[in-house]
Amino acid sequence: MGYLISKFYPLLIFVIFSISVWNCGKIEKGRFFNDQAYHFQTLRALNDVRSDGAETGEVLEAVKNIKEGDPQSWFYGWENAGNRVLERADKIQDRISKGQAYLRAHNYLRTAEFFLDPDDEKRQSAFDKSVKVFHKGLDNLGVKYEKIQVPYGEHKLNAIYYPGPAGADKKPLIVFVGGFDSTLEELYFVIVRAAYERGFSVLTYEGPGQGSVLRKQNLGFTPEWEKPTKAVLDTFLTSHTKHPKMILVGMSLGGYLAPRAAAFDKRFDGVVAYDVLYDFGEVAERTVPGIILWLEKQNYNNLIEFLVKIKSSFSPSFSWGVKNGRWTMKTANSVETLKAFRTYSLESSAEKITQEVLILAATEDHFIPLKQVEDFKRKLTNAKSVTSVIYDRASGGAEHCQLGAQALWQADFFDWMKRFEKK
Repeated sequence: MGYLISKFYPLLIFVIFSISVWNCGKIEKGRFFNDQAYHFQTLRALNDVRSDGAETGEVLEAVKNIKEGDPQSWFYGWENAGNRVLERADKIQDRISKGQAYLRAHNYLRTAEFFLDPDDEKRQSAFDKSVKVFHKGLDNLGVKYEKIQVPYGEHKLNAIYYPGPAGADKKPLIVFVGGFDSTLEELYFVIVRAAYERGFSVLTYEGPGQGSVLRKQNLGFTPEWEKPTKAVLDTFLTSHTKHPKMILVGMSLGGYLAPRAAAFDKRFDGVVAYDVLYDFGEVAERTVPGIILWLEKQNYNNLIEFLVKIKSSFSPSFSWGVKNGRWTMKTANSVETLKAFRTYSLESSAEKITQEVLILAATEDHFIPLKQVEDFKRKLTNAKSVTSVIYDRASGGAEHCQLGAQALWQADFFDWMKRFEKK
């Protein structure tokens, strides 16, 4: 290692300087934090206001004293918010208000553990507490739901079925899966409440690499997402009547997962990439300086790890991505993680998609380049139809997955869904 550093010393000086100023430009007004990850996760929590998962004042109070880039400060800021709301919820007599408070407490506790290292003992306890509080919220609100355990080899996957109002069994079933850092419970806030109001039932599920499957069973992601999806659907249909249509929706990394599953499972009549994710390898490569990719080709893995540590010290977003990547992909180092990400591409499976497709995307998505919309569309040669909707800053939906503009993407999604109700 010492020999490599001395040999490439001039290069290292340049790289370290480049890394230190990477994305360090002037930050515009209207943000919670300078760091994109801290800003985005705050917006993620705030996004659930419409579905009883947050209050603006509580969120602003939670982030007020958080030290940017400090996962422990982040944890205690959000944990304190969650515990305050939980303490109040336990005392509330009105059942509706009580249920809403529990759901907010759940969301804040989920947010609290987000940036902690995977081996931080506080992470598991906060997660367990948040799940327990989530179900207390649903129970007090009288939300109907059914927890389903899904056999998956030696493991178990988890699903929650939310039956819609009377007549929902005659309408399409929405099947919803999250992404790179999703939990099963948060999917309720993203789609279930809105779907119920429009008469739909929803089946949410988590697979390898997600939520409690990752935390309790240490099972990492698989690019062959048709396998966990098939297991979930098979289990569900053994005890539930099949709806006339089924639509598979994937959020964030789910923009790859859902289309991949639909390519191999024709029981789905439509698939939604919310947002587009055609090539995860390209997304990952955009987060590192080009020199890293050159060093990878030269097999300088130790040097890459050295540089990754340096950039991680300057960028909380990058540091989180590195750790979460290893945790969810079950890789030993950054090079292995990057290679794993590259297997999540729709290039070879998109042409197998024969269903109707909806692609959502944002002009200022900090994860996914907008060009992936056209990359995906060019490969959808056998899709029954392809619809794409792109949100810009003026619309309020320019963030990844339109966070902060939930009503915006839902309006387009449910309008698109009407084609299945008419057929």
